[in-house]
Amino acid sequence: MSGLDHRPNLMELTPTEFEGLITNLFSAMGLETRQTRPSRDGGVDCVAFDPRPVFGGKVVIQAKRYKNTVGVSAVRDLFGTCQNEGASKGILVTTSGYGKAAFEFARGKPLELLDGGNLLYLLAEHAKVDARIVMPDGWTDIPVHGE
Repeated sequence: MSGLDHRPNLMELTPTEFEGLITNLFSAMGLETRQTRPSRDGGVDCVAFDPRPVFGGKVVIQAKRYKNTVGVSAVRDLFGTCQNEGASKGILVTTSGYGKAAFEFARGKPLELLDGGNLLYLLAEHAKVDARIVMPDGWTDIPVHGE
């Protein structure tokens, strides 16, 4: 039956394709976006600018195609990147989810944690992409240093 589902599987995209999809999503949401070069991204997959006065500013976006829960170290890394880049906000997008420690660390900081369900909703709502997240057999996450 799973062969009858013709929606694109986000887990079958290459890392660069996935980062491009996320970049295009935030562009469709009204941000001015630029995908970074993979070898020198400094922990940033996309740099965006929110042009709204008062609420806007530079936004750094990190995209993770993960099966397992994203650990707090990835959220800490994003926060450090925000500070280094002078960004007003950081957004971490994953195909999976986040643990309690990740949400606790992000609380009160200019960070947004978007899980797989939210990602699918935003893709459908803003980019008109009806996708799915299905882990291929034998999938292993590429660990973030320190996890």
